[in-house]
Amino acid sequence: MRYGFVQSDWDAAKEEARAIMIERAKVRKMIAYSDLVKWIKSIKIEAHDVRLFHMLGEISSEEDAAGRGMLTVLVVHRVGDMQPGPGFFELAKRLGRNTSNILKCWVDELHKVHAVWLGK
Repeated sequence: MRYGFVQSDWDAAKEEARAIMIERAKVRKMIAYSDLVKWIKSIKIEAHDVRLFHMLGEISSEEDAAGRGMLTVLVVHRVGDMQPGPGFFELAKRLGRNTSNILKCWVDELHKVHAVWLGK
């Protein structure tokens, strides 16, 4: 079990989320947390569920370790600042990013992820 889900279902949901984010990266688009969860079919999870944040953290850590940057930089609040949540920036700091200016951190990471998936 992983966060209350069968491991295979968790892994399938992570791959669904990853694929959705890659498609968004290829067209330089973002996706709101609430929209992302609608596309995940392997498990039922809500936009404010702490388990979603764990999933996004796993995806970003794995993508970063593979040299492709923090893919979840594309997942943002629908309203307000329209940026990733604080968990993204906490993970960014743990992964060695300079988070003293979160806007710069976000934009730099966004450019890195876009460059990977746009083939630049």
